[in-house]
Amino acid sequence: MAKLTFSCAFLFLFFISFFVQSSNAAYNVISFGAKPDGKTEATQAFLKAWQAACNSAIASTIYIPKGRFLLKATVFSGPCKNRITVKIDGTLVAPTDYRALGNSGYWILFIKVDRVAVYGGALDAKGAGFWACRNSGKSCPVGARSITFNWANNIVVSGLTSINSQLTHLVINSCNNVVVQNVKLFAPDLSPNTDGIHVQTSTGVTIKGSTMQTGDDCISIGPGTNNLLMSNIKCGPGHGVSIGSLARELNEAGVQNVTLTDAVFTGSDNGVRIKSWARPSNGFVRNILFQNIVMRNVENPIIIDQNYCPQNQGCPLQSSGVKISEVTYRNIQGTSATAEAVTFDCSPSSPCRGIKLQDIKLTYNNRAATSSCKNIGGTSSGVLVPGSCL
Repeated sequence: MAKLTFSCAFLFLFFISFFVQSSNAAYNVISFGAKPDGKTEATQAFLKAWQAACNSAIASTIYIPKGRFLLKATVFSGPCKNRITVKIDGTLVAPTDYRALGNSGYWILFIKVDRVAVYGGALDAKGAGFWACRNSGKSCPVGARSITFNWANNIVVSGLTSINSQLTHLVINSCNNVVVQNVKLFAPDLSPNTDGIHVQTSTGVTIKGSTMQTGDDCISIGPGTNNLLMSNIKCGPGHGVSIGSLARELNEAGVQNVTLTDAVFTGSDNGVRIKSWARPSNGFVRNILFQNIVMRNVENPIIIDQNYCPQNQGCPLQSSGVKISEVTYRNIQGTSATAEAVTFDCSPSSPCRGIKLQDIKLTYNNRAATSSCKNIGGTSSGVLVPGSCL
């Protein structure tokens, strides 16, 4: 009886093991010809692995082992037959010559995919050459975003590190149900347009437990963003967490239901910012919550700027049509690097409405900072330093 019980148990475990293994196909990029030396181009090997996974009727995993893999501009396109997990233990590196990525605007692009998860690994876009070109005033390529998801649904990006992107590190465009967690995005503070994460025309995006040290916005939020939750974020250096810039176009989708909670800003050029060009627009920003935030030597910790015009170039000298309403700032404390810590510069033609300040304590050089308000209405409560100008 004991032998029979042992045999049955063995067979049970065997079949369970067989079922688990057979229910998930695995594709190692090495098997498709990729070499982990950082010198041999692996683009075609990665695309072959993707094609095999995309055509698999069962869920599949693409595995990228330790080592450095050289990739040119690469498109992973769907739709695919089942879910795909991309497990990265190595580093994907861009060509040293920044011109090799061309003018497509992307380095790694996932397009029209569903149920794709990217775990671990690192991206090294080697952006310094491109930044130098931009700063020299010479004719340069448009630049590449390191990893982009276009028209994608049910996406997970977890544990990824991205360094020295030419432009934005991670773009989420026209997507639904995306989770970004435990990512680290690094570029020098003077590198141009190296935003950490850009979200636009997307619904149901969560960004949590992540660190951004960049030359532009840590997180930028564009038109058409709905139901965005950001939590446990570390930002700085960089330009803060920004909704906008908006009002680039007259007909522009609005931004709504956005929450940032439990964040720390350190030495950033801004904290929480809403910005729009002073142009006519049908756009709006509403139902926004910024709460439980620590500012450490941050310029402009709280700012709404509806006269946004970098370098004073291309400004139409009009007023912004973007309607900003129902924005709550709650439990925001720390130190400002500028005497004015709270700035509300709203549109005279579309004043801000329903702005709420609750328990704000921001100091400058060990004394209370100041605040200013233009074209704004709202309420304030709790401890307020600086005093409310609402």
